[in-house]
Amino acid sequence: MDATNVHEGVARIAESWAADRAARQARRALDPADFAALRDAGFTLTGVPVELGGIWHDIRSSTRDVAEILRTIAHADPSVALVSSMHPAVLSFWLATPKVPDGDADAWHAQRDLFFEQARTDWFGTITSEPGSGGDVAKTKAAARRDGETWRLTGQKHFGSGSGVTSFMVTSGLPEGESEPDWFMFDVRGVPWDGSKGVKLLAEWDGHGMVATQSHGFMFEDFPATRIAWPGHWRAVSDAAMPFIGTLFTSVVLGVVQTAVEAARAQLGKNPSGMRPYEQLEWARAEQEAWLAEQAFEGMLRAVETKDVPNRDVLTGKETIAGLAESCLLRICRVIGGGTFSRHSPFGHWFEDVRALGFLRPPWGLAYDSLFASGFPV
Repeated sequence: MDATNVHEGVARIAESWAADRAARQARRALDPADFAALRDAGFTLTGVPVELGGIWHDIRSSTRDVAEILRTIAHADPSVALVSSMHPAVLSFWLATPKVPDGDADAWHAQRDLFFEQARTDWFGTITSEPGSGGDVAKTKAAARRDGETWRLTGQKHFGSGSGVTSFMVTSGLPEGESEPDWFMFDVRGVPWDGSKGVKLLAEWDGHGMVATQSHGFMFEDFPATRIAWPGHWRAVSDAAMPFIGTLFTSVVLGVVQTAVEAARAQLGKNPSGMRPYEQLEWARAEQEAWLAEQAFEGMLRAVETKDVPNRDVLTGKETIAGLAESCLLRICRVIGGGTFSRHSPFGHWFEDVRALGFLRPPWGLAYDSLFASGFPV
């Protein structure tokens, strides 16, 4: 199994899903059968290194492959694509940092091997965000206390994309006696959501976009968690993975933009002479923005493939595409007309879906803090 095999298998699945787009856009929940199909096609191997039977080589040579696979899924079902992106994104904490200093090396390699073996068949996700944190992990209020060889975490979390489908979810917490947060992993297999085992559902996801991602909010009470095996280096781990993660999230939204432009062109092409001057102008601008988004995405990929530290390039591209995607879909909706407000029209759904990119890690405020600061290095 290699990236080409996985992409081909996923493409066949996506093609069948696209034929049922209207029904899929009406969904408010994930179908586990979709993820079983993707797993059987080899998608979960995007989070497993080649030496263990996966398709991951390194950030430079694997980012484009995984991004293209996700873009293909997004052409058919953005919610499934976004949840799927979390799997390799979470595992990139370990993929993008293959080595750590000798003192933690043995534990790090043992943890990597364990997670990678589980990732072959089980889905990984994330539930890091907390109310009031603004998406900043450094502001986590979740408390982690040591309990023998494990940890127990207490705190409120939301945006748990893939809840109910994922088996493992990465999160953040402040270890007792320490001043900096760290990364932890939850094993949520078979855990009820009624609070009896330390996990209580507080709010089901009811977003305007990516409506079927099941990005629920939960309260965790003394719930067991595994701490990352390179403790105290959460920033280094996330910084190493950031270019890969940012590119994956962006690929999903770009896939939606491409699908929307193609669908609009097919619809408008039946009677282009009937378009008013304003509609012609808005359509031309929508095409320009879609083109610019594709160029920005290629720039992100090239930066990952050629630069030692592509973080700023990737973040700049992600935020640029977030703005372009939202503007492009808004223009398309204006041209198509009031029918886009109908739940039977795909364009209104796509418009709300692409708006998600600006809120994905890092969200707008935190992202622009980073962009401004990196533009004026001390």
